[in-house]
Amino acid sequence: MMLKNKIICCALLLAALVTAGCGVTIKYSLSGASIPPDAKTFSVAYFPNNAPMVEPILSTTLTDALIDKFTRQTRLAQVDEGGDFAFEGEITGYSSTTASVASDDYALLNRLSITVKVRFTNVLDEAMSFNKSFTAYADYDSTKLLTEVAGELVPEIVDQLVNDIFQAAASNW
Repeated sequence: MMLKNKIICCALLLAALVTAGCGVTIKYSLSGASIPPDAKTFSVAYFPNNAPMVEPILSTTLTDALIDKFTRQTRLAQVDEGGDFAFEGEITGYSSTTASVASDDYALLNRLSITVKVRFTNVLDEAMSFNKSFTAYADYDSTKLLTEVAGELVPEIVDQLVNDIFQAAASNW
């Protein structure tokens, strides 16, 4: 039994040494980010609200949330403009529509949707750059006014949008 344990230990040690000597670099990230080692900085321009219906705090909330996400979940340093990862764009949609209707044509749920057009530039790998729109939404009880629920729903939707933007920019899926 002792000989078997020694053989197993030697085999594991040998495997570890062989693997360490292969020169293979494996990056692990709890955030799902796959940031190139050469990337050092990121920049986020202010996202103006150009939607037909405007929520006053939305531009600041979105811009700040995107900065916060990259600051907390990457090693990149924020710069005012021209980062290795550069974000700019605009809010193009902010709307409330009926999401669910009862059998008597009475609205049960309404849906707040926010759309953001993002121009992402990856200076180190232009092929990873993109120009696309992201949309996220949350449903709310139709007996409430949008003004009553916006303070709760906007941060929730912005969080979804920022996660989607982060995954698109920082993950090679």
